[in-house]
Amino acid sequence: MPAWALLVLQFIVTAAAVLAVLTGFWALVIRPYLDRKVAELVAVSEEIEPRVARGVKAGVADTLRELPENAWDGTVKESTRQFLKFGSGIFENGLSSLLGSAADLERRRQQERGSTVNGEEVMPK
Repeated sequence: MPAWALLVLQFIVTAAAVLAVLTGFWALVIRPYLDRKVAELVAVSEEIEPRVARGVKAGVADTLRELPENAWDGTVKESTRQFLKFGSGIFENGLSSLLGSAADLERRRQQERGSTVNGEEVMPK
């Protein structure tokens, strides 16, 4: 057999052996390890949401218990009133009450474009 044929045969046998060892290591060691870790992460992630919900409920309950009675008199009632007014405005007028109408947006864009002329800031009129 010629020398070049022996080299090619040696290369093919070596490549096949290395590929077999790497495939076996992947299938028997790495893949099961990764599967276990993924299963652990899934189990932990399923526990996160209930724990957060319990923590939030407990934190809100503790905070409400710690508030003095007179705190409910003015500040909470006023903020609730403002929140309800804001919510009813959004409900009645849609998001345009929050974001503005299309004409308002176009006017703002024109003002922003007009505020700089040739790299110099211009005061709005």
